[in-house]
Amino acid sequence: MTHNRVQAYYCVQHAYEPLVVRTPEDVDALIDALATGPEFENSAVLHSSERELLPSGFPDHEFRIGADGKRQVGVLGFMDEKNFVSLGSSGSNHGGEVTYFVAENSTEFPATAEIPLALVRQAAKEFLSSGGRRPTCVPWQEPEIW
Repeated sequence: MTHNRVQAYYCVQHAYEPLVVRTPEDVDALIDALATGPEFENSAVLHSSERELLPSGFPDHEFRIGADGKRQVGVLGFMDEKNFVSLGSSGSNHGGEVTYFVAENSTEFPATAEIPLALVRQAAKEFLSSGGRRPTCVPWQEPEIW
């Protein structure tokens, strides 16, 4: 089975050489690294090489995954023509927002964006195998600010 190639960025070193994700096992390894790694590297930005680039040379999309290994939850964000974040069944105990970090840069998500970590894995694998489309295995919401 052939899987599409995805480039992932979650630490400073990836600015020059992104992590390449090719298989479901690579997805699991990435999410494990986010869930067990440094607190300020618990989220990654992914771009599928299967999608077109904009005239500027930048990707036409962004898929963001976050993993909190202690609480076994995470978040998803998807941007192309519109911005979406995952929709969990209930908000967390953190109030209105939760924060995840890519290479020490914070991004706030609505608390309702947190979903079980197993679902983050499933969605990331779907993103990989679908050629970079927004995963359909999770419900989505359009955040007020994002």
